[in-house]
Amino acid sequence: MTEPATNRLLEDRTIDSAQADMRCAYYGGATGLAVSATAWLAAAIVAVQGAPLTAVLTLYGAGVLIHPVGVLFDKILGRSGDHAKNNPLGPLALESLFVMLFFMPVAYVVFQYQTNWFFPTMLIIIGARYLVFATLFGLRAYWVCGVVLAGAGYVLAINNAPFWVGAWVGSGIEYLFAVIIFLQTRKELVDKS
Repeated sequence: MTEPATNRLLEDRTIDSAQADMRCAYYGGATGLAVSATAWLAAAIVAVQGAPLTAVLTLYGAGVLIHPVGVLFDKILGRSGDHAKNNPLGPLALESLFVMLFFMPVAYVVFQYQTNWFFPTMLIIIGARYLVFATLFGLRAYWVCGVVLAGAGYVLAINNAPFWVGAWVGSGIEYLFAVIIFLQTRKELVDKS
């Protein structure tokens, strides 16, 4: 049984306990990663239909739902969906969100000049954010995920891949890492119980 984070405090303020609290509350971030993959998938479906601007807006619009829907899935899976009030890593999640939000207009400007580079640019931006998640959750898989996303974005951009390809690639990579992180976190949570 889980208790809401608002009613608990971290007794041990070490980085390890803070990361463990984040993994426990948010299922290692796997739920948010799966919802993000679904946002990419929705944008990919729209992009294949030949509506680039609508695909861009789909990714941005669906992206707004990632955290709340991810938290809903956390709760369905028996997690709190909320970290401890005094978790020193709490601000890092918000700070990394703002960094990502500051760079999203850059991707839109790129879209205005080179449509095919929008999704690759977003892959690089989101990949960079996942590097921070390696510290936030204490999971090395986020380093790999971030590098794979950013690397894929770079490869797609230099090869001027068709517009829709980047969205499918982003979706596939994020679904893959959502499964990896889910299984890794589930094992940890089962071992602790």
